[in-house]
Parts: sequence; C-alpha cells; structure tokens
Amino acid sequence: MLIFRKTFPAFFATLLMLAVAAQAQPDGSRIQATDLTRIRQFGPVYVAPDGRKAVYTLTTTEPDPEKAFEYNYITHLYLTDFTPGSHKALTRGPESARQPAWSPDSRSIAFVRTVKGKPQIFVLPLSGGEAYQITRHPYGAGSPKWSPDGRHLLFSASLSFGELLKDSTLNPNKAVPGWSLEKPGFSRHEAIKTFEKGGPRPDPDGSLAEIRAYLEKNAEDKKARVVNRLNLQGEAEVEPELNFEHLYVVEAREGATPRPLTGGFYSYSNGYWMPGGKRIIFSGVGDTTLHPDRDRESRIYTMNPDGTGKKVLLADKDKQYTSFSLSGDGKTLAFVRSGTEGLSRPEFGLLNMADGKTQYIDHDRSITNLGWTPDSRYLYFTSPANGGFPLYRITPKNPKAERLTDFETGVAAFGLSNDKVLFVKTEVANPFELYAAGLSLKKPVRLTEHNARWLAGKKLSFPEKHTLTNSLGQTVDYWIMKPADSEPDRKYPLLLQMHGGPTAMWGPGESSMWHELQFFAARGYGIVYANPRGSGGYGSEFLRANYQDWGTGPASDVLAAATQAAKEAWVDTSRQVITGGSYAGYLTAWIVAHDHRFKAAFAQRGVYDLTTFMGEANAWRLVPNYFGGYPWQDNIKKVLDENSPLTYVDQIRTPLLIKHGENDLRTGVSQSEMLYKSLKVLGRDVEYVRMPGATHELSRSGNVRQRMDRILRIYEFMERYIGEQKAAAR
Repeated sequence: MLIFRKTFPAFFATLLMLAVAAQAQPDGSRIQATDLTRIRQFGPVYVAPDGRKAVYTLTTTEPDPEKAFEYNYITHLYLTDFTPGSHKALTRGPESARQPAWSPDSRSIAFVRTVKGKPQIFVLPLSGGEAYQITRHPYGAGSPKWSPDGRHLLFSASLSFGELLKDSTLNPNKAVPGWSLEKPGFSRHEAIKTFEKGGPRPDPDGSLAEIRAYLEKNAEDKKARVVNRLNLQGEAEVEPELNFEHLYVVEAREGATPRPLTGGFYSYSNGYWMPGGKRIIFSGVGDTTLHPDRDRESRIYTMNPDGTGKKVLLADKDKQYTSFSLSGDGKTLAFVRSGTEGLSRPEFGLLNMADGKTQYIDHDRSITNLGWTPDSRYLYFTSPANGGFPLYRITPKNPKAERLTDFETGVAAFGLSNDKVLFVKTEVANPFELYAAGLSLKKPVRLTEHNARWLAGKKLSFPEKHTLTNSLGQTVDYWIMKPADSEPDRKYPLLLQMHGGPTAMWGPGESSMWHELQFFAARGYGIVYANPRGSGGYGSEFLRANYQDWGTGPASDVLAAATQAAKEAWVDTSRQVITGGSYAGYLTAWIVAHDHRFKAAFAQRGVYDLTTFMGEANAWRLVPNYFGGYPWQDNIKKVLDENSPLTYVDQIRTPLLIKHGENDLRTGVSQSEMLYKSLKVLGRDVEYVRMPGATHELSRSGNVRQRMDRILRIYEFMERYIGEQKAAAR
C-alpha cells in the first residue's frame, strides 16, 4: 500500500501532463489563425489567342527566410490547358511575376517583375529558356499589351511632377501646366520656378531668393513637406507632389528604347491596341484647364500608335468612365460611367463604333471585369448582387443581362475563349479555385486544387440565409453561421460582424472574410452578418437609403438581424459581441453608444467624428456625397454631429477594443485617438491597439503577422468577457 500511494500520484501526474499536452495541440480539423498563410489567392485569368491554354497569377504567403514570424507575399504565373491538374508554374523564386499578357501567336507571355524597386517588363518564351528583360525604364513599366502584329508592347509608367517637368523626352520644350499649382502669393510661372535647378544658392542668411532656395532644398531633402494640393493624403503618407501616368510603346526585343505616346501634366492610362493595330484606345484627363485634384471627369480617347491623331471618343460633363472594353471585331465598345458628385447610379452602355450611337443597359448594380469572347459574340461581366458575386453576359443585339452563376458563390476573375469560360470561384467550401465550363457555365469542371488540398478534412461552418423587412419597407438579407463543431443542447456566444464601405456587400461568395468567419466559427462562436441599407448589390434606391443617416437606420437593420439570430436555440443571449472595420468601425461605436446588449466590442480603423474626418482622410468626399455639404454649413454641421458616434461617447458602456493602422490615411488615425481618449477620460473599459506601418488595407493585404495579430486580438478580447470560464462563473 505504501508503494501504491507513492507511485499512483506520479502515474496520474504523468497522465495529466499528457492530457494537457494533447489539449494544447491544435485541432487539425479546425481553421486556425495560421491557416491565413495557407490560402492561395488567384489573380486575373487570361486565355491565349489560340484558345488552347491560359495563364493566371497565384499569390502565396511564404515564410521570410531572414525574419522569424514574418511572411512575404509572392505572386507567380501558372499555365493550364483546361484539363484538371494540368496547371504548372511558369515562374519561380522570391521575385514576384504579375500582369501577364499573351503574344498574338500564343508563344510568349509578357509580364511585370520588380527590378531595383521599379516594375519592368519581361518576356517569357513558352518554347523554353529564361525570361528576358524588355524595359529598363527609369520610371518603371506596367500593364503591358502586345500589338496585333506582335512587334511592339504598349505600357504605362508613373512619374512625379518634378520628373515630368525636367524630362527631355516627355517635355522637350520645357512646357509648364496650363492650370494653377495653387501656391498662394505666386503666379503660375513663379510657382513653377521652385522646381527648376540652377537658380540661387540655398542660404538661410541670404537674400529672399536664397532663403526660398534654402526652403526648397529642405523640402527636397524631406526636412519639410509643403502642401498646396486638395488631395494631400495618399493611403500611407501625405503626398505633396502630384504624380502622372503616361503611355509608352517599345519594340518587343531586348535593348529597345521606349517612346512616349502621351505627355503633358495630365494622366493617361488603360491603353489597349484596337483591332488591326492602327489605333490605340485609352482613358484620361477630362478638363485640362483644371488642377488634376479638382478635375474628376475622365474621357475615353483614341490615337495613332505613334501618339499622333488623338481624338475624344466619349466625354460627358460631370462624368467619369470607370472601365471599358472593345469587342474583338472593333464594332462595339462596352463602358461603365458614373457621376463625379453624390451617390449617382453607374451607367452601363454599348457604343456602336460605326455610327457613334449609344444604348444603355438596364442593370441596377455595379459592374466590374468587362470581357468579350474573341469572336465578339458575348460580353461577360461580374456584378455584386443579393449577397453573391455572379457572372453575367449580354450580346450587342440583345443587351439584357443573363445571370450565369448563383448568389451563393462569387466569381473573382475570368478569361474567355470562343467556346470556354475559365473562372475563379469563391465559395464557403473553398475560398479560391479555378474552373472551366462552356459559355453558358453549365457543368463546370474544377481545374486546380491549390486550396482544396489543405482544406481536406477541415470542419467548416456554412451560412444560412434569412431576410427581414426594415423600417423603410426594404428587404434586408442576413446570414447565420453556427459554430463549426456545435453540439446539441449546448449554448454558444453570438458575434455580430458588419461590413464597411458603406457600399460593400457580404455573402457566401465574398472572399475577404472567408478566413475570419471560419476562424471564429472554429472557436465556438456563432456569427450573424447582414447587408443593411446603404449596401451595394441591391440597387440604387437601397444604396442611397442611408443618405444623411449613417447611424440610426443601418444600425437598426443589423441589430434586427442580431435579434433574429439570438432566437436560435443554440445562442447564449448573455454572450453577444460585435465588431466591424472602416464604416463598420463607425457602426460598432454608434451601436454600443445606443444599445447595451453586447458584452464586448471591437471597432477597427473607423470614423467616429465626421467633421474632422472630412479634413484628415483621403476618403473625405464621403462627407459631401452622403451628407450634402460641408462642416462650415450650419445645417450640415448639425447633421454631421447627429451622425457622429463621438457625440454619444458618454453613453458607451460596453468594453471596447479600438484598432487603427498608424499609416492609415483613408480614415485618419486621430479618429481612433479621439474615441480612445474620450472613453479613457470617462473611465470606461477601453483598450487601444496601434499597428505600426499599417494602412487601411491591413486586414486584406497588410503585413501577415499583423493580420494574424488582429484576428487573435479580437478573439482574446472577446474571451475576457464571454469566455467559457465567464459563462461557468454565472
């Protein structure tokens, strides 16, 4: 007995340690935070002119060989011949390859790779051999397009105002812009002189001219940033100097010298060769007399391959052409245009190139990714609608949109031959995979297993769609997701997830939230998400239903969805939490100031004071577009204050975690600082997380370690208030 008493506790201690160790091991069937690094994301798909093969890009997340816990995004080209499993990598290594373009004979692919910090064009012969470099352009080279005879490549390059002013090729006559630089106290020509070299020497103790030269030298050496622009914020930093995009052409051989096709202090882009190669079509500036920050119009042009004979093809007052695509026979131009002010409905049109007549298609949804079959029989496009991201098609003779895929999946990209469609599909079971089908998309065949392999055996949660009627009588779609491995008679917490925009739209075919939703479902959370008034994908009336009402109306829609979801038998109504980013960060703060059902909340990269938002963010035009004016107008200031969460900050009782990227200039970092500091003064439960170097795109394309940090911080913060131990204590 004495021996038994001595050894038995040791035996059980060993068993306990083994049990704890086993429990600590991650469940291979659950979606983990690190699975974010396993998702392979597809880019564009291009079918070869011979219709027998296609190239696509695939972005993977690879461990950084020199930095622990860090990762790099790497993009490479893949080739497929339309049969399952036939895909193979065309490029490899640590340097990404992107923007592929087929040569007319289908024997070579031009693509873009970064060299010494600049994008440059390479050509890869499919017959074998290494890719060779075509451009060594000082401003870089992107978006290559082959001429129909295969002898030339059209491309675009971006250069700064100062570079353009001094470039002897683009600006041989040392011309100056016809619009004002808006530098107060200086005429247009006096302002231009500040960019010129060879003037007075910099001297802080010298003449006025020498002092000015000294100040300009400080700005040049980044000791000061002098801003005279209206659109001063970029995505990550203040941008005092304008940049311009121009089109070039270069022979498709090594050592060739590019020739500029456009010039001037304006931007031109989206260049394509027209059939026969005798003209080039492109988009560009609207009003050349306006400062580029103030000119919001754009036009569609054509020109000769040597840059002469520029003509306006489409132009309209207060309109911008957001995309266009010319049919292979050159007879029909499809285009999308929208207004430059307010919440205008995009217009979808077909221009008859022979007689100049335009017909508009009645399709009350936004339109992206226009593409023709090579024989010009069909025009395909994607369009978010009713929670899905379907693929549609029309014909020039019968321009009524025919939906080819469902509302439960999403088409992220597609390529066309005369008898096949290759498309990247997003679905709950798999975030990205490539499929092939006939032109009507019947019986699609999956060609790749880039994500299917690692997803094998994973337990996923599949959303169930529901609808409700809001206070305006509109139908609101929402989805409920059970925990991925739920058990009968057990209660689970409920997470209300909200989308930003506010014109974004979520649904089962939305790819950016795939990992996050499945992660929380794997952690035992039920999830509800909705498309409240103001969301895209439901028509222009629904889109404008949040005009001068960012808070009350949309909040009532998502809260109604949460209320309905809370009626599910498996929901523990005492453990409800909420989160959202960007506009939904705004909505998170608004809701917790007006509704106290949630035990914890996480507001991400949000807007909390609309008056200051108008001044500190590059998305500032949301203020006049959604609220009809500016803060200095008394009637508008009243509406902005009434719609700002910061106005109601003293009513926030819910424990709140606030996150913002330190380089986020889309919404402005001080937005989160004001909310945090106010709650701290009030003595509320609040924590603030700043992400060094992060921009507004952190959650989608930011630093991978920070992306995982973000999702784990949401989980950890929620668990402080609704975790299993909290539930057991009650």
